[in-house]
Amino acid sequence: MDLKKDNWGSRARIGMFIVGSEAVPEAEWWAMLPGDISVHAARITAAAPWATWHDNRTQVELADDLKRGLQQFTTMDLSVCVIGHSSSSFLGGKGWDEAVIRRLSELCDNGMSVTTNGLDMLAALHAMKVERPFVVLPAWFNDKIVASALSYYKDHGVELAGYLRSDLGPKWRDISPDDMYPLGAGFDQDVGSLYKQILASCPDAADGVLIAGTGVRCVAILESLEKTLGRPVISANQASLWHSLVLSGVSSEFSGYGRLLEI
Repeated sequence: MDLKKDNWGSRARIGMFIVGSEAVPEAEWWAMLPGDISVHAARITAAAPWATWHDNRTQVELADDLKRGLQQFTTMDLSVCVIGHSSSSFLGGKGWDEAVIRRLSELCDNGMSVTTNGLDMLAALHAMKVERPFVVLPAWFNDKIVASALSYYKDHGVELAGYLRSDLGPKWRDISPDDMYPLGAGFDQDVGSLYKQILASCPDAADGVLIAGTGVRCVAILESLEKTLGRPVISANQASLWHSLVLSGVSSEFSGYGRLLEI
């Protein structure tokens, strides 16, 4: 019998909560996935953050979509699940990641690990010994989310060398960030343009680059950016895949998508 690869997830099966209308996270994960690892998505349509603080800011209330997705994930023999949403971590602020992990873990008694994209990116910065990253944010992040992102890193002791809100081109420059995604900005991304913007804007003081936002299409340029800049380049989806594999106890040797996945 000639058995073909079926991506069954015999080494690890990973669940990912993603924005309901996004295509980038799954596409990028599938591009990077090593053999015998599978990824399974639950789509969330709730507003960010996907869990809201109680008045005492010690506990959170999960969005209904998150609860539903978790109920499904608990039946799928997953190694780990990840809140694949940078904005939720940023808007939730310091302590939100830990609070939502506690709540999800309380509702899941099968030993599945839980993580968030915010913590994944912080863990990736630490693993790559990046202390002063240049942070790249999506064009569709409004001023509130940008401010929350900058505060998030400051509150977690990360000194930024600077930041860039990416430019999607002339077609989008007169459209407010809040309107970009509903009008299809997520499906009109040019990785070549993003590559040039990062090269032109990255300050010499930065010891690495962090591209936040799981909806940003960018893993195709990570290796080229690293070669040209001579510094580590981390992306949101790359960081969550890497951290999910670490939490699953899986080590894989694969290249082409940045130094993080080679350690």
